[in-house]
Amino acid sequence: METHGLAAIRTRIAAEVVGRDRELDLVLAAVAAGRDLILEGPPGTSKSTLLRSITADWGIPLVLVEGNADLTPGRLVGHHNPARVVREDYSADNFVDGPLIEAMRAGGFLYVEEFNRAPEDTIDTLLTAMAEGTITVPRVGTITAQPSFRIVASMNPFDNVGTTRLSTSVYDRMCRLVVDYQDDVAEREIVSRRTGVTSAQMVADAVGVTRDTRRHDAVRQGSSVRGAIDTALLAHQLCEMRGIAVPADDAIAAPRDLPEAYTATFLDAMQVALSGRIHLDDTAFTTAEQVLGEIWQNHFLLAPAAAEPG
Repeated sequence: METHGLAAIRTRIAAEVVGRDRELDLVLAAVAAGRDLILEGPPGTSKSTLLRSITADWGIPLVLVEGNADLTPGRLVGHHNPARVVREDYSADNFVDGPLIEAMRAGGFLYVEEFNRAPEDTIDTLLTAMAEGTITVPRVGTITAQPSFRIVASMNPFDNVGTTRLSTSVYDRMCRLVVDYQDDVAEREIVSRRTGVTSAQMVADAVGVTRDTRRHDAVRQGSSVRGAIDTALLAHQLCEMRGIAVPADDAIAAPRDLPEAYTATFLDAMQVALSGRIHLDDTAFTTAEQVLGEIWQNHFLLAPAAAEPG
């Protein structure tokens, strides 16, 4: 792909993806160079958004599979239709493509989420496709991938339950990019776009308490921006339902003198939107609801008091 053409693609995609300029550059450079890629980072950090934007611009499919113990080589590659096998015996015509072959034939991206949860023999099947660009299926023949075919995998570094350590042969064949959370400005923009909430204060509150879940001592993994989106949506609906005025102030600093009805409603929204999205440290003697209560108190009461002049 020519450099100036890649720059034009980058410009088009950047208009759709918030706060991911560097990551967009690196992912686009890797796949344009013909490399397969591991994206390592927590959920809700725009990994799939980046890939969807790139594949949409290129006019190729993004084939998504979930890495887990059920993702056997047969499920990944495909299978012969049992009913037709009974009538016709095995043939290439009655073979049903799995996601790997679907992506290879169409020249799409095979996106494997939770890559390190897949069985080792399944990952080995992917290594063959990466190394050779082909895969041989008994009674079907050899399938050769289109030039735009890529394998992109994602992993969550905070979650080690049910995962396996990837071998050096995997890392040797794939580039790797660590993707962290966006900054608060980008997350506010995402929440505004996704929710349509026009109150800058409400959006800032949703993003602020969500980001605080990632810094709390008792939390092993906090919520992604999806939690902020749901917090803002729920808070807005609750305020409308209860007849509570939504703050119209455009300030996004530590909130002062907000109505008690609003802050109490916001705590309700937090408990529903965030309690299932935070994962406590194994040594923490607390609950998600108690942690969120502490975060709420710090955000709406302690931080504004500390910011008062004098």
